[in-house]
Amino acid sequence: MESKALLLHCCCGPCSTSSIERLRTLGYEPVLFFGNSNIYPEEEARRRFGELEKVGCHFSLRVIRSEYDHNSWRKEIEGHEHDPERGSRCDICFAYNLREAANEARKQGIPYFTTTLTVSPHKNSPLIFSIGETWDEFVPIDFKKNGGFQRSIELARLLDLYRQDYCGCEFSMRSSGEHQKADRHDRHAAEHSVDG
Repeated sequence: MESKALLLHCCCGPCSTSSIERLRTLGYEPVLFFGNSNIYPEEEARRRFGELEKVGCHFSLRVIRSEYDHNSWRKEIEGHEHDPERGSRCDICFAYNLREAANEARKQGIPYFTTTLTVSPHKNSPLIFSIGETWDEFVPIDFKKNGGFQRSIELARLLDLYRQDYCGCEFSMRSSGEHQKADRHDRHAAEHSVDG
């Protein structure tokens, strides 16, 4: 059976690892896409892209990067700078990144797209799916299911990937201390679970 081409919006290298494995079992051959103008500072975006390139090399996959435009993203979330993490600003950010991915998939002639955002236990997959349903080409896959988050940790270790301690934007940095505690708890739980 021939694999179907799919553009995979990748938030970072570690989250892409188990997502790629899952997509291949589902009959898709992903093209990795890194937009993520929400990531701050730009040096951090470059670092995360570099880690994604390592993943692309490991899995022998093409990696595409769009131009970094943090000012455009800031305009998109204007008025939501003080929203709490997982609030409206995050919903707007998901829509921004999914729209970029949909546009890139069309530009590349790739019939389907999805996102690695659902591998994180901190991300609301049904919400991401409801935003993704805006586009017929969106494929809703909850990558955290079937031990996906745990597998991403294992593969990140195996590939010696940098794992960031905040989602990406400057506003998520301010609560990264709280998230570090949550991440440590999630990693501990994933390392001691049988399957998710």
